[in-house]
Amino acid sequence: MKALEINLENTTAELLTITSVNLTGPYALTLTFTTGERRVVNFEPFLRRSHHPDIQAYLDPLRFQQFELIDGNVNWNDYDLIFPVADLYSGTVI
Repeated sequence: MKALEINLENTTAELLTITSVNLTGPYALTLTFTTGERRVVNFEPFLRRSHHPDIQAYLDPLRFQQFELIDGNVNWNDYDLIFPVADLYSGTVI
């Protein structure tokens, strides 16, 4: 965790972006960042914990797979679902 804190402190928000994204599971994405590091982020726990129907709609695997990489971030349905890049970099979404 200490190394992650150091990396985030040395990387400004403008520079920390996602350069590529690949679906690696029903609700998991492998993200590559401008730092060259890769993270696998599993969104399933977040989606299952949510009580909001607009978020739960992404439990449909086909809907979840309809993401785009826009301006260095993963985006679903014109910003219907989006997460801070720093959270994705840490590998956790809450």
